[in-house]
Amino acid sequence: MTCESEIAARGASFHINGKAFAPGGAPVPASGCSLADASDYCRRLAAAHYENFTVASWLLPSELRPHFCHVYAYCRWADDLADETGSPEQSLALLDAWERELDRCYAGEVEHPVFVALRQTIVEFDIPRQPLADLLAAFRQDQTTTRYDSAEQLLDYCRRSANPVGRLVLYLARAHDAQTRSLADSICTGLQWINFCQDVAGDWDRGRIYLPASTWREVGCDESVFERRLAAPEFREGLRREVARAEGFLEAGWPLVDLAPRAVRLSIALFLLGGLAAVAAVRSVDYNVWTGRPRVSAARKLALLVKAWRRSSIA
Repeated sequence: MTCESEIAARGASFHINGKAFAPGGAPVPASGCSLADASDYCRRLAAAHYENFTVASWLLPSELRPHFCHVYAYCRWADDLADETGSPEQSLALLDAWERELDRCYAGEVEHPVFVALRQTIVEFDIPRQPLADLLAAFRQDQTTTRYDSAEQLLDYCRRSANPVGRLVLYLARAHDAQTRSLADSICTGLQWINFCQDVAGDWDRGRIYLPASTWREVGCDESVFERRLAAPEFREGLRREVARAEGFLEAGWPLVDLAPRAVRLSIALFLLGGLAAVAAVRSVDYNVWTGRPRVSAARKLALLVKAWRRSSIA
């Protein structure tokens, strides 16, 4: 049975090597379940997998929380279908099947619980298909592309892997226009870029280098430095440049805090400050990300929450 027909038959899970698949093995409601059951599943999935969900949900108006969960569940499933199968070919097939379910959702034909819930959000907030489909395109790209030669190539990847998330938030906030979209894109690109800087070691272990090869060439750092996991001067210089680039994207997004509806200003400010704290964390280890992923401490996160509240309250 094909992936697509399995979804149509069960409405709840894919099969990989004969076993039902769902993120984290969480129980999934049956095909064609009620909206209430589907929405509750999305909420539980978000709470179980998104470490900042409790804080994030507290920052949002209660009427928006279920819809953020619906969108998150869609992204979580897609992400796990891309990364948890152990086979690029299997992942590509499953992502294609997930996109067919997305098409059925926009046609009003929903069975899978995630799409039962997501359909309500799409209709209520008039969300176009493109940002949801762009995310799947990025997940597919991860199956086939392990290097990026230029910043422009990586920006194009971020356009589909990171920026759609910010655009979806704008639709949920009913604040999507050309100006807010551009600012949200800058923030999301910056957040992903600094994650690339933090995750150099982990990405290398997975066979990937996201940061542009052109930067490494400019500073005289080749892959032998990565193979030796060496924080050589040329490696530190290359990473310094990319951290600065990420910081520039983030700083350019600050006007969105003033332009966004008050209901989401605190969340946006917190994400911005969190990204800038990650910039500071990489700098604090003098760009040696081989000995451990630079992280923002719990105490620092609490301080950021207070700072974000002050910043968004002033806006």
